[in-house]
Amino acid sequence: MGIVTPFGQYVPGTSLVHHLDTRMKLLLLLAFVVALFLSGWWGILVLGVSVAALYVAAEIPFRMAFRGMKPVLIILTFTFLANALTFAALPIDQAQTVAVWFFEAPESVSLIGGFGIRPLGIINGLYFALRIVLLVCITSLLTYTTSIVSITDALIKLMRPLARLKVPVEDVATMFSIALRFIPITAEEAERIMVAQSARGASFNHGGPIKRVKAWFPVMVPLFVSLFRRADEIAAAMETRCYIGKGRTHVRDDKLDEVHLAIGLIGALAIILVGILL
Repeated sequence: MGIVTPFGQYVPGTSLVHHLDTRMKLLLLLAFVVALFLSGWWGILVLGVSVAALYVAAEIPFRMAFRGMKPVLIILTFTFLANALTFAALPIDQAQTVAVWFFEAPESVSLIGGFGIRPLGIINGLYFALRIVLLVCITSLLTYTTSIVSITDALIKLMRPLARLKVPVEDVATMFSIALRFIPITAEEAERIMVAQSARGASFNHGGPIKRVKAWFPVMVPLFVSLFRRADEIAAAMETRCYIGKGRTHVRDDKLDEVHLAIGLIGALAIILVGILL
């Protein structure tokens, strides 16, 4: 059995996606987020194909992309249901028709009294849920192909002009990098606790909603205790090493060359155009 890479853990590689300058990766990520919230269905399709192509180019398995969906399943479900369901539904013979893609459908379909579904709401729910899925996938790709140290250094360089306004740039970048590092640690710790609780007879997929929520208490309590313990250990380690947040040195001082700059600027412009035009 191979080693399972935790969600958010850096996966070393030699692909072009791995070697692209981290500052340009962050720029492209920002452009992708902007395009994601400007795009219609065709734009979402183009962005989705682009994300899939990037995973193939980076040699990252698709199962690792979908591994990041587990923490947001509740958000995806709520987003879909909030758009698809309504409490003001009318019987089919009284409901007005609306255009749903290439055909017309009732504005709402009553199931029980005023409670029902909206065909157009189902389409909108899928659209908003798909935007969240693509956002998680592209963010996961950044963490899979970029080390935490590289992200921290890139953030410091990008936010360096803010230092003139007395913004603690290095402290902000350090906090961000620690938060990213805690993502795979938290996922791995939660999975370990769930396996231990399952071995003791705990069930997370059976019973009603209340019973399932109660089943998570034996997981959440030790998980939070473990996270606070790790936070104390990090604070003690930083204090022992006399961390003061200033004068950070770097092993390498990577300069942004013209090729990477062109890829970042042209790619960001193309992504934003996709969001505006599609």
